[in-house]
Amino acid sequence: MDSQETYNYKVVRQFAIMTVIWGIVGMLVGVIIAAQLVWPALNFDIPWLTYSRLRPLHTNAVIFAFGGSALFATSYYVVQRTSQTRLFSDGLAAFTFWGWQLIIVLAAVTLPLGITTSKEYAELEWPIDLLIAVVWISYAVVFFGTIMKRRVKHIYVANWFYGAFILTIALLHVVNSAEIPVSLTKSYSLYPGAIDAMVQWWYGHNAVGFFLTAGFLGMMYYFVPKQVGRPVYSYRLSVVHFWALISIYMWAGPHHLHYTALPNWTQSLGMAFSLLLLAPSWGGMINGIMTMSGAWHKLRTDPILKFLIVSLSFYGMSTFEGPMMSIKTVNALSHYTDWTVGHVHSGALGWVAMVSIGSIYFLVPRLFGREQMYSIKLVDVHFWVATIGVVLYIVSMWIAGVMQGLMWRAVNDDGTLTYSFVETLERMYPYLTIRWVGGVLFLTGMLIMAYNVFKTIAGQKPVEAPVPQSA
Repeated sequence: MDSQETYNYKVVRQFAIMTVIWGIVGMLVGVIIAAQLVWPALNFDIPWLTYSRLRPLHTNAVIFAFGGSALFATSYYVVQRTSQTRLFSDGLAAFTFWGWQLIIVLAAVTLPLGITTSKEYAELEWPIDLLIAVVWISYAVVFFGTIMKRRVKHIYVANWFYGAFILTIALLHVVNSAEIPVSLTKSYSLYPGAIDAMVQWWYGHNAVGFFLTAGFLGMMYYFVPKQVGRPVYSYRLSVVHFWALISIYMWAGPHHLHYTALPNWTQSLGMAFSLLLLAPSWGGMINGIMTMSGAWHKLRTDPILKFLIVSLSFYGMSTFEGPMMSIKTVNALSHYTDWTVGHVHSGALGWVAMVSIGSIYFLVPRLFGREQMYSIKLVDVHFWVATIGVVLYIVSMWIAGVMQGLMWRAVNDDGTLTYSFVETLERMYPYLTIRWVGGVLFLTGMLIMAYNVFKTIAGQKPVEAPVPQSA
């Protein structure tokens, strides 16, 4: 070799920057639709600005654009560093970046136009679905190809989680998106009625379980020990956590379909698996938090660590809440209420966004040859603004959701409903307003982050780190 091999940081840099940009876009759309619930006139009677069209744009932008870019960036970084080798194919890695950005742009065009399959988290029509499959297979080739050419015998646990996430999302996407095209912009699901609902929520909940959990646990298992400067608390627990989580998560989907046309035994089975999920979820949270043992003092001065550790606290909280809400008697109250919205966002903002933000703050200085972020103080401000935003959001939705459920169930002595639907809606207004304020705060935090990242990389030359030769 003429010159020493370096890691491919270019694609990591690209995805890291887009994580911040798409985070702002996705959360801005979220703030807009939250505002529309308080001030309905904000859709201006324009079809593509209605809540029904912007809401899937928001979910796709936050999950796949923001979350997806964070997963690509961190997985490409982690698999290289822990395998001590360059990515399997630079060309294919570049294709995954540009292909993924194209998918996001196509989603941003088609969803407001009302071009949709109407399957939650899988709204994109068949031509885009095919593109997703091609990009995802390329991603798998790059990731597993890098694992194959690793210079280290051991496969670090973070890569197990990333690998499971990549394989499972491929399976979920292909099966749930099986559809019959009738035109370039319209298709119909291959499955009938209740089976379609079952397949959709097998997909929908595992998008949560693998895209929004397993992938981000890969982040947790690399960046928490790195930022703390200590090995993971228990390697044995991490292996148990991995196998238990991926074995059980696949079967929890029916809890989205309690009290529907789905057979009763299927609902109960989904509930049972959901309750079992508490054990591996909390095992992972405990493993991450206990990695701090002997280093808790670092939380005082390290805001990046605050993001990572608080994200684990939200992970623990939302993975307790999910199994609880899957219990049929609890679900009888929570189903279709804003309690569910609060639960989703304690996971999405508290866990997924916080761990992503912490990981990106870790990466950016290393990718651009800086000792640290431009302003540690601004990272700290971002942490507090975001945390207050999350708490306002989820607490308002918990209160509103329980209130909704109780009002909907209230009956008079003669069996008639005590409250009309409009009365429940009126009572929601203060909580919907607080939820909007929480969203504005979280979005403000992302804008602070964008400024900090810009100042960190301004005038810096991208760095290329050498691959160790000793292995």
